[in-house]
Amino acid sequence: MNRLVPAAALTAMLCAGIAGSALAAPPAKAVASPTASVETAKSAAPDSEATKGDPAKGGALYDTVAALDTQMFDSFNHCDDPAQFERHRALYDEKVEFYHDNGGVTWTREEMLVNVRKNVCGKFRRELIPGTLRVYPIKDFGAMEIGEHRFCATGETTCAGRGEFILVWHRVGERWQVTRAISYAHRPND
Repeated sequence: MNRLVPAAALTAMLCAGIAGSALAAPPAKAVASPTASVETAKSAAPDSEATKGDPAKGGALYDTVAALDTQMFDSFNHCDDPAQFERHRALYDEKVEFYHDNGGVTWTREEMLVNVRKNVCGKFRRELIPGTLRVYPIKDFGAMEIGEHRFCATGETTCAGRGEFILVWHRVGERWQVTRAISYAHRPND
């Protein structure tokens, strides 16, 4: 039987206006700066016959974006630590557009981060639902990350909510940043 998160906590989670996921793997010991080269996350790609040969579910771009995803949501899940909050901030373009089905739209990184600090830090964490991460290239720009995530109150072992997300990553040299985020289809985690 799942424990329920209080309605106020679930409302905060669903209205936070933040997209993304956290891989189920343990957090990395050191989080690289978004301006540094991204180490690949070999274990991030699903290891099944159904996904072999599917570039959306494996390969170098998938590994790079999965590693970025891990950096983003390890810092998101620990954003009550000022250093982690800054790492999280650095992964977003200053003009990021964030579309949230329950929280509305934010038009800048600073506006979005106000919501993170107010609604997320120390209150809940995100987890990627295994097997849902897909990555597609965007010619001469970067990549699109699509997946499903669940929301878990801090200190709880069960997760009350879930949703779907799209992140658009822009690559300039070795630097990757999110320029667009869409978080939608929020519902109870049955």
